[in-house]
Amino acid sequence: MTEARNQNRRAEAVRDLTTRLGHPFARPELLETALTHASVGEGASHDARGRPFSHNQRQEFLGDRVLGLLVAERLMRDLPDADEGVMSSRLHALVDKAACARAAERLGVGAAMRLSPGESKQGGRRREGVLGDAMEAVLAAVYLDGGLDAARAVFERAWAEEIAAPAQPGLSNPKSALQEWSLGGGRGLPTYRIAGRTGSDHAPTFTVEVTVPGLQPLTGRGRSRQEAEKAAAVALLSREGVI
Repeated sequence: MTEARNQNRRAEAVRDLTTRLGHPFARPELLETALTHASVGEGASHDARGRPFSHNQRQEFLGDRVLGLLVAERLMRDLPDADEGVMSSRLHALVDKAACARAAERLGVGAAMRLSPGESKQGGRRREGVLGDAMEAVLAAVYLDGGLDAARAVFERAWAEEIAAPAQPGLSNPKSALQEWSLGGGRGLPTYRIAGRTGSDHAPTFTVEVTVPGLQPLTGRGRSRQEAEKAAAVALLSREGVI
């Protein structure tokens, strides 16, 4: 009975999500794949019916690229006089895992996901990385089902609050900003080291620790080492009240 109730709740959540997306899927299996976390298969290559098991990592890979294109397109329109550095900083803020997770929360993606019991008990439906990846996969599902115009319409709705939020000042080059601040205070050069790497080979997530002499180190995460280093620099500048 409990399993049946859970299935009914999830089915309702998927219907609600589809309504919020505003895209009627011609191939609803694409959305189902986007909402399926890799933990569900627990390493299996086929499901209970003998079909190849599908989870959302491949769609997340595509969705990341679709999102980047849509954000770049929007910034070209909204910031006609901005230089590349300003646009790159704004793009980073709009495509990072935190922004994707917030978009997912607004749409109700977490409640609609398929997770293993263990992942669900560990709070996977609220975890930033899980939600962010799923949001990118959902965007890819819309793109595969309806094309770029359909994906653009979903992006404009899901990212409306992110786009409307004012850009944080002084972040066009956070590593340079941290270096200048650190040297200006006589602390020496910041150093960076990779503290961890998770995810698949095609979609890794790096954790980088930044250290400034005399201060407690901080970590940042990103899809590349460079992105993680920038995130760590931003975190330290924010903690120290520089930005």
